[in-house]
Amino acid sequence: MKSENNDDNKNAESRVQVSAGGARRTAARQKNAGSRTRQYRGGSKNRQDKPFRPTAKKTAAGGAVKNSRNTQKPAKTGGRPSGRKTGRRTTSKLKIIPLGGLEQIGMNITAFEYGDSIVVVDCGLSFPEDDMLGIDLVIPDVTYLKENISKVKGFVITHGHEDHIGALPYVLKEINVPIYATKLTLGLIRNKLKEHNLVRSTKLKEVKHGQVINLGDFAVEFIKTNHSIQDASALAIYSPVGIVIHTGDFKVDYTPVFGDAIDLQRFAEIGKKGVLALMCESTNAERPGFTMSERTVGHVFDNLFNEYRTSRIIIATFASNVDRVQQIINSAYKYGRKVVVEGRSMVNVIGTASELGYLNVPDNTLIDIDEMKNYPDEQMVLITTGSQGESMAALSRMAADVHRKVTIQPNDTIIFSSNPIPGNEKSVSKVINELCVLGAEVIYQDTHVSGHACQEEIKLMYSLVRPKYSIPVHGEFRHRKAQAEIAESLGIPKDNIFMIQSGDVLELSEESALVTGQVTHGGILVDGLGVGDVGNIVLRDRQNLSQDGIIIVVLTLERYTNNLLAGPDIVSRGFVYIRESENLMIEAQQVVEDAVFDCLDHKISDWSKIKNEIRDSLSNYLWKKMKRSPMILPIIMEVE
Repeated sequence: MKSENNDDNKNAESRVQVSAGGARRTAARQKNAGSRTRQYRGGSKNRQDKPFRPTAKKTAAGGAVKNSRNTQKPAKTGGRPSGRKTGRRTTSKLKIIPLGGLEQIGMNITAFEYGDSIVVVDCGLSFPEDDMLGIDLVIPDVTYLKENISKVKGFVITHGHEDHIGALPYVLKEINVPIYATKLTLGLIRNKLKEHNLVRSTKLKEVKHGQVINLGDFAVEFIKTNHSIQDASALAIYSPVGIVIHTGDFKVDYTPVFGDAIDLQRFAEIGKKGVLALMCESTNAERPGFTMSERTVGHVFDNLFNEYRTSRIIIATFASNVDRVQQIINSAYKYGRKVVVEGRSMVNVIGTASELGYLNVPDNTLIDIDEMKNYPDEQMVLITTGSQGESMAALSRMAADVHRKVTIQPNDTIIFSSNPIPGNEKSVSKVINELCVLGAEVIYQDTHVSGHACQEEIKLMYSLVRPKYSIPVHGEFRHRKAQAEIAESLGIPKDNIFMIQSGDVLELSEESALVTGQVTHGGILVDGLGVGDVGNIVLRDRQNLSQDGIIIVVLTLERYTNNLLAGPDIVSRGFVYIRESENLMIEAQQVVEDAVFDCLDHKISDWSKIKNEIRDSLSNYLWKKMKRSPMILPIIMEVE
């Protein structure tokens, strides 16, 4: 095979790499001949007689993919595409449609559309804002996907965090298509689907790093990256108009706790072939330098375990950070401590990671929470949820002294191994204060490293990939703006950097890129078992109720004559304490009575008009008297 750069030494290195597991890959290629994971041969619908093979055609400056009528045999790299479609110039354009995740950190979902094919990357949820009273979670509005259900070929998932997989159980009930993900990610998805009885009805396809899947007019390659959860992937999305790299959440960690480092070589190889666009995450784009390796936290744990030998140690961290849990277990084993895992999500994730071989727990180290009383405090480590101050999480219940099995003691050492997510600072501070009041030693500095790339890592990604277009994703506007500035500093023209919003339709071709419209998007509110039955009007009512309470006015009218038989009576909840405001209630009752008699005197029999008159009169009176606007609910009953 002819090398792209005719470098014999590089060819030799490449052959060595390929040979490491070459037998396995060869067998896999033979086994999967003709399957969905074979070499990409898709094509647009109007050129079925001329299937294309991705080629390694080098690009011009800026990374634009050039057309070529020549074909080339694919490189023997485990079924990886080596470029893009060739043949006649395509007239269709690639559409990139983010349906969430570009105004916030959460609810990530992006549709890639070409011709009759749509591939969806991630399907995550977000957690409610403070003003979303009673709401449990927010999932993306997938109306556009439902309207084009015949085109949707599958969900391709980058990693197993809630903001990337959490909405799947809800969306799959309406859009049941195959899900493609790596081993641990798929295990976490399977757990979620079990809770919704969707496992049997959903096709779950495990994909390995380096593997390529064919989805209609697209081919998608999974590339190894590092993150705060194992099996994270970037995606190389091969389309007829060019290659799009979606980084997913990533950082560059040369010394990961588990598995291999990020596959920078593959990013460079694809970059040489020509990348049309790079969709890079922006979470830490404002932070200079590099993100520290996860292993540095392990050294901190060792030092803390050594310093607090006589204390019971309680560590709060993200349930999904399997590497962090592994390091806690390593330190606990080193210092002869037993480990208890508390918190539903923590138990589920650790159980799944252990079963799949992503967590190594020494024998007799992990014990049940009920066994904790059998060991002295200095031999105990508790790993728990609640690092973000969630009100119902295990640590929050311990801090409030309402946990059924764990009571905080003055000799306890509590470590927060996480940073507060923006918006959670007050909740975290509240929990820390409550723990301090109970006498515990609380440590919340230098015990966490991020799972997201800082500026230098983002620069490295751009330098390797060399895209023509930059599309900053995964972050609030300020985060994405910071990345846009990085891209511009690396030589990408400002006109080639797209600060798109959720719902925008970005159309890409080999020569141009333009936002051409918008599709339906937004958040669907989930309240208990109800999905989408709570909207803006209901939220507004809940806010009014929480701020000023409610007043219920009850009266009885005689049928046919409309004579007032009983009432009006006033019931108040959350407005004033009636026993201390009797005069106010008497005056309010008189106002309502006057309004009712005024309607009856004018022969108004329409109940809606009577209710509106009651509501307006009482509202005006209460505002003048109290400067409050409670919700007013008139109830009219009719008897013969």
